[in-house]
Amino acid sequence: MTVTAKATVTRVVIAEDEAIIRLDLKEILISAGYDVVGETGRGDEAVRLVEEHQPDLAILDIKMPGMDGIRAAREITSRHRVAVLLLTAFSQRDLIEDARDAGVAAYLIKPFQPRELLPAIADVMAKARQDWALEAEGTPETTSAEDKIATRRLVDEAKALLMDRNDLPEEEAFSFIQQTAMQTRSRMRDVAQRIVDGTLTP
Repeated sequence: MTVTAKATVTRVVIAEDEAIIRLDLKEILISAGYDVVGETGRGDEAVRLVEEHQPDLAILDIKMPGMDGIRAAREITSRHRVAVLLLTAFSQRDLIEDARDAGVAAYLIKPFQPRELLPAIADVMAKARQDWALEAEGTPETTSAEDKIATRRLVDEAKALLMDRNDLPEEEAFSFIQQTAMQTRSRMRDVAQRIVDGTLTP
């Protein structure tokens, strides 16, 4: 029973060069039931810790010695199925766009409150799980980048329709698409198309 419970806990690596902020982050996460499997004040060390521990989430500061958070995020997301939340004291648009290009799911401006951090993490993990489920639709050998983008757009459209027409929260709307695909042994793309066409409703 304990093994099952532990398997569902989100595992996190923290990379923040300010020790006080890093300690605060760790305390907030542990109190909320997360498993902090590694922590560091360096970007290059964050990449190594992710390699070693294979966490579900990496929380990275933008400005760190060794390697900045954006470059670390790019290294991490290109090699691992890990969600990335970026912490930044800078709100410049170019940094945020660079972060998105590096595969960062979301960012949080410092200083932040615990009440801002936990919902941001929940949102990042929900989006990441949706992306991972969509990636599982096909392998890189069988699915082109264009197909993946088209699938994601169609699923997003179907999800928005379910949220609007059926008053469903985003996670429930996505879950309906995913579960229907599994039960009918269809691709999520095909299920989404039926929702868009109006031939499938919850």
